[in-house]
Formats: sequence, structure tokens, C-alpha cells
Amino acid sequence: MSQALQDLLDLLDLEQIEEDIFRGRSRSAVVPRVFGGQVAAQALVAAGRTVPEDRPAHSLHAYFLRPGDPGAPIVYTVDRIRDGRSFTTRRVVAVQHGKPIFHLSASFQVYEDGLDHQERMPDAPDPATLPTSEHRLRGYGHLDPEVVERFLEARAAVDLRYVDEPPYGKFGEPREPHSQVWFRTNGKLADDPLLHVVLATYVSDMTLLDSVLLAHGRGGWAVGDVVGASLDHAMWFHRPFRADEWLLYDQESPSAYGGRGLGQARIYTQDGRLAITVIQEGVVRVPREQGTN
Repeated sequence: MSQALQDLLDLLDLEQIEEDIFRGRSRSAVVPRVFGGQVAAQALVAAGRTVPEDRPAHSLHAYFLRPGDPGAPIVYTVDRIRDGRSFTTRRVVAVQHGKPIFHLSASFQVYEDGLDHQERMPDAPDPATLPTSEHRLRGYGHLDPEVVERFLEARAAVDLRYVDEPPYGKFGEPREPHSQVWFRTNGKLADDPLLHVVLATYVSDMTLLDSVLLAHGRGGWAVGDVVGASLDHAMWFHRPFRADEWLLYDQESPSAYGGRGLGQARIYTQDGRLAITVIQEGVVRVPREQGTN
């Protein structure tokens, strides 16, 4: 296991300070606020620690309410909404400086046999044939070297490989609002199913709005032609998977309007099983002097 991955696992290992109350810390992110994937992952950890191990998470729905302060601890309070025969529901509120910054509802289910079908996995190249994040980022002479280092530091725990050029690598002309990324953790994980769901949740917030930027030829905050932030986030966990094995993140944007952009995606295992569906809306604003496409 890489040191970066161990550091991430330590970050997600919350301190329990009271029954159903947990405390997490933060670290610097690519942008000067707490990374949304970190808050979502920590909130899911808090919820999962109040649920029996035989009930894996099957969905989460969350709202980002305020920017998080990387220099302050985050307190997660879990509300045990329901413990049914098949389903368990939890609500988590993340608080900093006396104010809620994030709200998550998560549902967990005992395994059941049932109907089974899925959408076919789209075509994608073998991840082993694609350049690593470090190889791509260090090849972009137009990016500020400090931005490159912050990207690499923020993603050091994850091997994340774009199929095509990311928005900040090639911009200026609109492209199809579709992006594919392969990812896996930089090291093996324990067999705890919650851990793999939590790591996928963490990574899911890294690239989902890329397709919004592609549709308008924007490079993103890294090149200063948009400002943005996640607004809400939803995930459905369909089938078992491992976050330390290659997962294909197939992303697209059906709409952008009113200063908001919508991203939706499916995550497949390398052998073609649909593991996760993700939907997120975010603020995507163009600086006034630049106008819109």
C-alpha cells in the first residue's frame, strides 16, 4: 500500500466522541476548501458505523451546504432514522463552527436475491495502455506548476487515468459532453465492503462535472475560465465491487443552465458489471468578463 493511500485511510478513520457522534479532520485540497468527496466519504463512514455489517450501503443522497474549512475539525452527527427487517436508514449532518456544511441520507440493505439486468458497459481502452495522471499533468506546459503539484498531491492515493484529454488539458472548443476515467486505489484494501464503497464515494467527486466543461470548451478552475462547487450528490450501489481494482467511470452531462451543470455517470468493474450510478449537480459559473458560450 502506498503511503498516500494509508494517509487517506487514516483521514477517513473517524474518531468516535460520543454515541452516534464522530469527529473527522481535513487536509488541503486542490481548491481552498474541504474536498467534497472527503466530506461525503467521512459522512458515509459515520453512518456505516451505526449499521450492522451484514447490511451494505445501497444508496446515498447528499447536499453540500457550505464550504468546509480545511483547518477545522468536522463533527458528524448520525440520526438513526429507521432499522427495518430489510433496510436501515441513517441521516448524517456535518458541522463546522456551529453550522451545518453537509447533509447526507444513506440507506443500507440486507442482501436479497432478485431480478437482475443492467445496461451494457461502453467500449473503453485497457487502463494499462493509458498515461498516468502524473504523466499527463507534467506534460501540460500551460498549467501553473503549483496547480500541477496540488493536483498530484490531491490524487496521490488513487491511480486515475483519463481515456481522452481532461478539460484542463485541451480547451477552447466545445467537445462532446462525455468523459471516461479509469480509477483504482494505489494499493490493496481490506475486504470490508463499506471501505470500498467509501473510497468510491471519495473518488466520485473528482471528475463528475468534467463533461459539463467539455460541452463548452472550458478548462475549469485550473485555467481560471470557470468557478464552481458541488451542490448535491447521489449514488446507488448496485453490485459488489472493489475500489482497489480497475473501475470505469463513464460520465456525461445532459444539461447546464442557470449557473448550474448536471453530471451523471455509471461505474463499471473491468469485467463489465454495473457497480454504481452517480448523479451530481454543481455550480458552474463563467467569470463575467468572459461571458458564456
